[in-house]
Amino acid sequence: MDSSSWRQLSLCAVATLAAATVGYRLLVQPAARRDKGKDGKCQAQMAEIKEGVAGLIGNTPLMRINSLSEATGCTVLGKCEFLNPGGSSKDRIALFLVERAELSGELEPHTGSCIFEGTSGSTGISLAMVARAKGYACHIVMPSDQAIEKSELLERHGARVERVPPCSIVDTNNFVNVARRRAEEFGQNDATDGQVVGSSSSRRRRRGFFVDQFENPLNFETHFFTTGPELLRQTGGTIDAFVHGAGTGGTLAGVTLFLKPRVPGIRCFLADPQGSGLANKVNHGIMFAHTEREGSRRRHQVDSLVEGIGLNRLTRNFARLFGRSGSNRCLLDGAVTVSDADAVSMSRWLMDADGLFVGSSAAVNCVATLEIARRLGPGHTIVTVLADSGQRHLTKFWNDRAMAALGYSVAVPESLDYFGRIA
Repeated sequence: MDSSSWRQLSLCAVATLAAATVGYRLLVQPAARRDKGKDGKCQAQMAEIKEGVAGLIGNTPLMRINSLSEATGCTVLGKCEFLNPGGSSKDRIALFLVERAELSGELEPHTGSCIFEGTSGSTGISLAMVARAKGYACHIVMPSDQAIEKSELLERHGARVERVPPCSIVDTNNFVNVARRRAEEFGQNDATDGQVVGSSSSRRRRRGFFVDQFENPLNFETHFFTTGPELLRQTGGTIDAFVHGAGTGGTLAGVTLFLKPRVPGIRCFLADPQGSGLANKVNHGIMFAHTEREGSRRRHQVDSLVEGIGLNRLTRNFARLFGRSGSNRCLLDGAVTVSDADAVSMSRWLMDADGLFVGSSAAVNCVATLEIARRLGPGHTIVTVLADSGQRHLTKFWNDRAMAALGYSVAVPESLDYFGRIA
């Protein structure tokens, strides 16, 4: 079978897969809906009209990042996830996980139930938005060193925000562990095992639902069923490389596992911030960060000012890239470690050269993408993800005074030669 036939077959498989995904609306929208007005005439409601906030999630555009493309001779594409209604790619997992919980009976709207999660911010904002739209309360636990505007956005979405000191996942007071504990405690003080809402016949009990984005395999499935198929459709299967960072690992694992069997020869790479051990795990099979050896760690989780990506443990979602056997053989083709200094400079470059106002993780992705484009050479198509905008990073990553105080240059680089080849 030639490559053209294979791509056509793959695209057909995507359509079938999307249609079979019950209760999830990121890929399939009704073609039209007909209602009869008072005058008896049929009025068609076109597919462009979405079903509430949930209907706006996903199917984000893919844009050519002009400055990176022109400098490398490659076609460098960015998936504009910051255009989701909640402002980030995390909208996808928020909707997918909540709707799956509803299908399984773990959640029922308008019963006083509450959604709990430990997050650096973006997943919490997305969950708060979906929770409010669907009729749930939301309680978010986050490290206290994250940008304050994330807490403010969460509160504007109606969530209760609990900021805790940053510490290791093995500590019971880690933000993830606190969120899990709050979910378990929810409803314990009610007169019954969870307060019953409504008539005795319905027995609708309020529940505390812990999302568990780091370990919940539905995180990976979200991107396998949505982001991956979208990229295949938008590029027509012409992708030479996919580059993305990992926090939970859900996006990178889901997209990689979807595209690898369907796009022959595609190479997938991890973009990792300094202080994270994931790049060393991918490249050498050992979880290790150089900052640990140097003994100069500033933070408990990852020694980086970048928020949302980087980790020093293997989550269940990221582990999917190593197969079910737990071997060190990774499906990724390599990893690029990006310094904080380069991330800051890339964000300023993209704003000046392309008008792109991106967050810290997107800046890391673009530095790594530039490196991969240089390695592959002109004529290749490379896709990355622009996870969120700079709007939720104004007090830290996009605060020039704060960055300068940490010793980072906030000047726009004269050219992309500023970003030297990364080993």
